[in-house]
Amino acid sequence: MSLSPSPTKTVRAPRREGRALHKGQHTKAVIIDAALGLATHIGLEGLSIGALADVTGMSKSGVFAHFGSREELQISVIREYHTRFEQEVFYPAMQAPRGVPRLRALFANWMKRTSIEIDSGCIYISGAVEFDDRTGPVRDALANSVMTWQAAMKRAIQQCKECGEIRDDVSEDQMLFEIHGLILALHYEARFLHTPGSIDRANTGFDNILARYSALPGHRG
Repeated sequence: MSLSPSPTKTVRAPRREGRALHKGQHTKAVIIDAALGLATHIGLEGLSIGALADVTGMSKSGVFAHFGSREELQISVIREYHTRFEQEVFYPAMQAPRGVPRLRALFANWMKRTSIEIDSGCIYISGAVEFDDRTGPVRDALANSVMTWQAAMKRAIQQCKECGEIRDDVSEDQMLFEIHGLILALHYEARFLHTPGSIDRANTGFDNILARYSALPGHRG
């Protein structure tokens, strides 16, 4: 007796498996999207299999089957957030010329996203509060995501120096620290204190940083 599948099974089985795989991926994407929506409002720690089952209309076992654990669910949400952050902030800015134009584009896109998140929440910021004194894969995934973004910003600053637009003696780490500080201050002022004009002040702060470190004539520093 031959162990090879019949021609009929060879044709049909992959199609059934393909449809099942596609459906499973779609369902998982729906769950992650719902989880991301919840996490931006209640934090990563507020996520639960039960809450997602209620939101998606699925059974708890159905949600659990796609992740296996709450920890895996949280990591999936972090990865999805990072993917969307790249698509909205990083990749569009890569169309700008290297140097200050690209750094400005990165900050402008970051500010655009931040202005929206003032009404919902930023997983990078809320997650830092939730996991700052913890260890484990969720914290590692969150920290790695933030550090990946910081590395991209730092590279943009280095390119400004290579283009002769930022002074050679400027520390990339210091400049990145100050730019990142503007975003953190904006969230605190706008989201927590509801201080009017916070976005304008953050933009002015960025312009001040560029002017202070500029190597171009007509700028301070």
